[in-house]
Amino acid sequence: MSKRTADESYALEVFPSTAPSKTGPEMTLRIQPGRGLFNLDLQAVWDFRELLYFLVWRDVKVRYKQTVMGTIWAILQPVLTMLMFVAIGSYANLASDSSTPYSIFIYAGLLPMNYFVQAISRSGLSLVADSNLVRKVYFPRLIIPLAAVTSPLVDFFVSFGVIVVMMGWFRLSLHPSLLTLPVFLLFAVATALAAGLWLSALNARYRDVGHTIPFLTQFWFFASPVFYSSKIFPEKWRLLYSLNPMVSVIDGFRWALLGKQAPALAPMALSMAVVIVLLLTGIVFFKRTEQTLADVL
Repeated sequence: MSKRTADESYALEVFPSTAPSKTGPEMTLRIQPGRGLFNLDLQAVWDFRELLYFLVWRDVKVRYKQTVMGTIWAILQPVLTMLMFVAIGSYANLASDSSTPYSIFIYAGLLPMNYFVQAISRSGLSLVADSNLVRKVYFPRLIIPLAAVTSPLVDFFVSFGVIVVMMGWFRLSLHPSLLTLPVFLLFAVATALAAGLWLSALNARYRDVGHTIPFLTQFWFFASPVFYSSKIFPEKWRLLYSLNPMVSVIDGFRWALLGKQAPALAPMALSMAVVIVLLLTGIVFFKRTEQTLADVL
């Protein structure tokens, strides 16, 4: 742990202990969360980066511990979901367009959406799940939802290999837009973290939130253009539809992988603005909640 001074985010107070001692007065060290609305101390997260790494590694090990198929589950789930939507979409005439195979169109949307659903499902419950850790030792509590958002990336990269195989099978050529894929992946991570911060802090106070998360993820899944194109909405409603940031994330993934029409700039900018606002306010709200976490958990 790096050395921190008393005037940084969390306060260190040293005062004489009231307990008698034969060797002289003993000193007690008290660690308190920082005060102030914007005293976020994000530097502390970097100082405890090794703890972040171990929490992510723990989540991955627990997920696949004593499983026969191991990481194959990360491939099997999106593939079976893709096959189901291909069967339904073919009859419902939801195909993307004549030049793109419907299966790869769906899978390109499932990749970021599956990551997002896993990330907010884990991060929303993360504080309650790690309540024993929160009550016993000090560390920046922001690391807990951050680790819960980071660990599903392992499944994402494993399942990403399927779309590489599919692109080779359908003989789809690579496009320069593929270079933007890390940007849209970061966009998805930021969206999941923004939602996870709000959900985890609220769930620590009100456990009803944990019961609503499965419904919320299911609603968010069908409200996002996973098995249909966002172009089915009239042009006048596109901007309003982009208030859901996952719309721009999925459209961006499809453009980066398939090289089709680039997402419109105005809806993309609106989605990014929504994520930035949710992320900044989520960090502030989480840090304010952090001061009483040990009492409410």
